[in-house]
Amino acid sequence: MPLLPGGGGARAPTLTGGEGGVMFIYHLRHESVVNGGNDMGLVKCCREQVVAISPDTPAVDAARVMGEKNVGSVVVVSGDNRPVGILTDRDLVVRVMAQERDPGAVRAEEVMTRDVVTFQDSMGIYDAIQKMTDEGIRRMPVIDEAGRLIGIVTMDDMIRMLGKEMAIIAKNIEKQSPPIPL
Repeated sequence: MPLLPGGGGARAPTLTGGEGGVMFIYHLRHESVVNGGNDMGLVKCCREQVVAISPDTPAVDAARVMGEKNVGSVVVVSGDNRPVGILTDRDLVVRVMAQERDPGAVRAEEVMTRDVVTFQDSMGIYDAIQKMTDEGIRRMPVIDEAGRLIGIVTMDDMIRMLGKEMAIIAKNIEKQSPPIPL
């Protein structure tokens, strides 16, 4: 698998085809993480599998793949894998079902959130948390230096990762503290 331009150890995504404009992008984690590095960038808690669709994917197919892959959102990407939007299960409910639109006729590009906030894979977790809070978002597509999708991170992912980090710190404190008398 080729390395992405600009180095950094991230690998290019592998694309596998799908039905109706749906594709799955698999992302291998950053090399320093795989090798036990101390990188605190977004790639450390980035999901390895991102479900991405093309803008012309029917809403019904987007909903179907969300159910099959047990995800609450899909990233809408251009032909060169650059995120152009994000489509959530809430978008489908509010913009398709509640308006009684035909989910087979509505395309992802008609109901997606267009101003998708993306983050470079080199961004630190704490900066990302602050930006997510400022923007009021819970899901962030992660892009490489060329703007291509390489992963996705959610607020839940970051909380889980930070929880693990805190458990490691607590274990270290416990080892170095005097025993508590019972």
